[in-house]
Amino acid sequence: MTRVLADKIAVVTGAGRGIGLAIAQRYAREGAKVVVADINGDTAEAGAAGIRDAGGSSVAFTGDVGYAEEVDKLFDLTSSAFGPVDILVNNAALTSDQRHFFLGDEQWWDTFLRTNLKSQYLCMDRAARIMAKHGGGTIINLSSGGGTRAHRGLVAYDASKGGTEALTRSAALELAPYGIRVNALVPGLIATNPDEPAWSRKRRDETVPLGRGGTAEDMTGAAVFLASDDASYVTGSTVVVDGGVLVQQRSPQVDTLKPSEYPSVDEI
Repeated sequence: MTRVLADKIAVVTGAGRGIGLAIAQRYAREGAKVVVADINGDTAEAGAAGIRDAGGSSVAFTGDVGYAEEVDKLFDLTSSAFGPVDILVNNAALTSDQRHFFLGDEQWWDTFLRTNLKSQYLCMDRAARIMAKHGGGTIINLSSGGGTRAHRGLVAYDASKGGTEALTRSAALELAPYGIRVNALVPGLIATNPDEPAWSRKRRDETVPLGRGGTAEDMTGAAVFLASDDASYVTGSTVVVDGGVLVQQRSPQVDTLKPSEYPSVDEI
């Protein structure tokens, strides 16, 4: 580890498992003091304990960051435990509850928008006010391929992620004079469910141009870069980490020239 985040204070939401946990762990290895925030108290505590056991500095926060009063508690805890926040990673999101458009309802819509988009605004608002008073900081919003493409059965989810990318651009413009950088990070087909059947993962992974599915750890390099001084001139950007999924028009299984038909290494 290069410890490029030494002595930085980071808040990572939705960090009890998956991508959020992997980023929190990597930040700690890079020297940051990390608040592991999650709606599930057990996973939040386990995540923070794991970081401490590995020699890092971390505390857990349990709460729903889709509500302003919970966000206030999160940043109050951060300040009392470590000091003013330098890095915010807005990772908390609802990804399940797949429904056809005609089967959705107002509560379904509102829950996705509150959890995935309003939570990012609330955390950004509180963090940015702190950062502005202490010389700046960086905010990373987790988006999705659904921000620019469409999933079947996930109209509300895709709408929330499209909002994430618009929010990122607008906030980057308005917060730049205060030394605050705002960027979006777009995961691809990242395997985070340990109970997923092997056949399901294999079928999904076969659509990835780089030839393999992603892991939560694949997201951490870009997350470190965006939070570090190496990205000091990067704001308003969307960084895609998906093995090439979004650049293809057709999946390999149905394309006119399939990867299996490419010249072999011996033929080139």
